[in-house]
Amino acid sequence: MFKPRAFALCALFAALAVPAHATDVALATSIGQSGYGDWQTFNVSDIDSRSFGVEWIDNANTNAPGFGTALDFTFTIHAGSTGTLTVVDTGFAGDTFKLTNFGNVFGGTGGVPSALYDGNAPSVADFDTALANASFSRGSFMLGAGSYRISGALDQSVMLDAATPLNSTSGGLRLTVSPVPEPAAPALAAAGLGVLGLLARRRRR
Repeated sequence: MFKPRAFALCALFAALAVPAHATDVALATSIGQSGYGDWQTFNVSDIDSRSFGVEWIDNANTNAPGFGTALDFTFTIHAGSTGTLTVVDTGFAGDTFKLTNFGNVFGGTGGVPSALYDGNAPSVADFDTALANASFSRGSFMLGAGSYRISGALDQSVMLDAATPLNSTSGGLRLTVSPVPEPAAPALAAAGLGVLGLLARRRRR
């Protein structure tokens, strides 16, 4: 027998179970001609996440439509250039991340000792300060030409106690792009040295 009320409840749960679309952020590859991109922020919170997981999420603004959705950073490194992606934790000393590109794990931030949450040790708001502090995990990855969709998730969390992870932190990433040295330049230099050597031998003769 068909029960409209039961059907409506099932439909509601099915709609809630559909994974939320990710928030895509275009990662700037350079500022002017310097090749240094801006730091971009990501957050982790199993309470704010729409999946209740520990993936990087957009939770900068609770009123934004994308609040709690998975966060992906997209960019393209053009032919003739190479990129360095730097990722650093700024939440609590003891967190680490694993990174993915189009969903495939390709690395993680450096291992730091697991730690208990210390309410008297506030997070570091400045990315460069965190990068210079060995207590905060970081990673640097060389990237070739191509298109990328970078995301990540908490791999190791600060612990509230021996059995309970905090599962809440923040971090940042930055892309540095620089041109690949022209292969012709070293070859021309070697050829020039060869010509000079020949001229020197002729003079001696």
